[in-house]
Amino acid sequence: MAASVRPGIRATGATAEHLGEQVLCIPRRTIFPDGAWHGLVTTGLERVLRTIRAAAEYRPRGLVEDDPSQQQVIPYCIVRHDDDTYLLTRRLRSSSERRLHHLYSLGAGGHINPGDGVGGDPVIGGLRREWSEEVRCAAPATASLVALLNDDTTPVSQVHLGLVFLVEPRSGRVVVRESEKLEGEVLALEAMRRHYLNMESWSQLAYDDLVAGAPDRACRSPLVVELEPAP
Repeated sequence: MAASVRPGIRATGATAEHLGEQVLCIPRRTIFPDGAWHGLVTTGLERVLRTIRAAAEYRPRGLVEDDPSQQQVIPYCIVRHDDDTYLLTRRLRSSSERRLHHLYSLGAGGHINPGDGVGGDPVIGGLRREWSEEVRCAAPATASLVALLNDDTTPVSQVHLGLVFLVEPRSGRVVVRESEKLEGEVLALEAMRRHYLNMESWSQLAYDDLVAGAPDRACRSPLVVELEPAP
């Protein structure tokens, strides 16, 4: 076991130096023992967290990008401000994920890497790192796990599993940090509707859920993470 990997989560892939970063994955048959569902679900969150912590592995990203038998675990942060506006971003051509160029996204986040699990929970570590890398937020924020997201309708979405966090800053506005890769704006849901057809599939599913009234601020979350300011 690599020294940087948390017990219970294993690093694999001897050719990782040729295939890029290692990312946290869980076998599809393990995370979906009764068959895969589609969309967002708000039940079974604690079971999925336990399963990820016990059975997930780090694998070379180059080996799993086109392998639907492995689900790459993605903390997916939906930013909601206190006036019920949301951060919407659009991926520019310089973004690393070519399959999502020019599409709009309601979520900020990314892969979990081995360093995220050093001394603690890799899900929390990955969430905090991605938050500090992708956005600027002058105030502390609270991130609550509110749903799981699965979508097998596109090649990129079928190899990822979303851990959907609702992130609410204490004050101010959240803006994108990587302006060379992303552009962002803060919009109410109704104003965001005009971009719906150009949203990535995960964001369309999340948008539909938000319009339907979920997640509610009063809902109980099995994982609540306090995020430091990201100036």
